[in-house]
Amino acid sequence: MAATVRADESAAGPSQDGSATWSAEELAEVRERLAGEIEELTKEIVKAESEIAARDVTDGAGDDQADAGARTYEREREIALTLNSRDLVAQNERAIARIDAGTYGVCESCHKQIGKERLLAFPRATLCVACKQREERR
Repeated sequence: MAATVRADESAAGPSQDGSATWSAEELAEVRERLAGEIEELTKEIVKAESEIAARDVTDGAGDDQADAGARTYEREREIALTLNSRDLVAQNERAIARIDAGTYGVCESCHKQIGKERLLAFPRATLCVACKQREERR
């Protein structure tokens, strides 16, 4: 049976794996932090996409191959950064959905609680340390 992190549990009491449980206030803070990151990332994405589009329109013909290559490299780099930002937005939205569903802090692989310290450092985590290490070894 999967363990869940309930918002009404006390932050002082340890869970079965020794990690502290989350209070409603702590979950609200994490949710607010994630929502703030979504807002910032969305602004960055809109700005980057408009800059990419503006460069596409103003690219001049007659430039030498080195200039064209440098522009292409820069454009691809900006697109990659934008895609990374979109991925972070999706991860944050998923974490917020897990908070709302009451499953925040539960490992998606082994269904045990993810350590509170890990989630404070990386609130988008969906795997406990052991499962993440196992995944990275593959």
